[in-house]
Amino acid sequence: MSSSTNVNLSAVLHKVLDLRVESTQMPEKPGYNEVILKTLCVGLCGSDHHYWKHGKIAHFEIKDPLILGHETCAQVVEVGPGVHHIKVGDRVAAEPTLPCRLCDYCKTGSYNLCPDVKCHGTPPVNGTLRQYFKYDADFCFKLEDNMTNEEGALIEPMAVAVHSCRRAKVSVGNSVLICGSGPIGLVNILVAKQFGATKIFITDINADRLKVAEKLGADKTILIDPKLSDKENIDQVMKIIGKRVDASIECTGVESAIKLAMLCTKSGGKAVLVGLGPSEVTIPVSETALREVDVRGIFRYTNCFPLASTMIASGKIDVKPLVSHHFPLKDVVKAFETFDSGVGIKIMVHLDK
Repeated sequence: MSSSTNVNLSAVLHKVLDLRVESTQMPEKPGYNEVILKTLCVGLCGSDHHYWKHGKIAHFEIKDPLILGHETCAQVVEVGPGVHHIKVGDRVAAEPTLPCRLCDYCKTGSYNLCPDVKCHGTPPVNGTLRQYFKYDADFCFKLEDNMTNEEGALIEPMAVAVHSCRRAKVSVGNSVLICGSGPIGLVNILVAKQFGATKIFITDINADRLKVAEKLGADKTILIDPKLSDKENIDQVMKIIGKRVDASIECTGVESAIKLAMLCTKSGGKAVLVGLGPSEVTIPVSETALREVDVRGIFRYTNCFPLASTMIASGKIDVKPLVSHHFPLKDVVKAFETFDSGVGIKIMVHLDK
């Protein structure tokens, strides 16, 4: 990295709806297993939007200024000692989950559950909507030459879907219900199909997003009517799907959708809760328990970036149609406002423009 570079423009959230592009401290020289990365593009996530608009998600709360962003494609500009798998000039996807690597969770592969994990872009750890940042090299995954920067940034949400489908035990011949056709719901369609699901249903309150879901391979899209009661919508979905599904993947965090996922999953099936909403909701616990439906949570992912990257690089999955809007860093507030308006799918902020 050039020693003359002394401006590190970043998207800093000071408080609710107060997002500013301002210069922050440049990263220090990389140490062992560290690299300096120049951010190329960052995809906006529902969590970024939630922090911007509400200031918190569950127990994660903005208390001090925070640099947002975690769906990242970046370029290596400097490497520290001990780094051999990537070099200056390589493009990488940076997995925004850095664990301690020493606890029992880390040693058994569930490093996302590490009690000392640092989740970049989640309070209080700064994210990647900044021009330069220092990162642990072993959590940087080199992109194949045929991959675009945008595809590199989309490895992160793809990893969420890989983890979701693994937790749901999706396999050949399964039927799957996905609640919510936002970006995470849509990538779950792509991954579930690769895992062998032969019948995929997806719900949403937005008809336009359901059209995208259909183009991506959903076998049946179901429009939820917010004016109807939860029971009426559940009855409608049950009538359409015919029989309960092998697995459900809930991607909204909305109470009514959580109920739907639990009640539409077959006895002994898996209901995976991906979306984060209110800290407490009312659920049909008795019926779910008596039918031995396994209700499973997920927190980000663990060991999923390699497979997500391979799926994209191989051409088996085309994520390009997910990117609907592009903004330079200077217009990051407009990017969040566009996200908030509900138009489009994946909004990409470019820092290399």
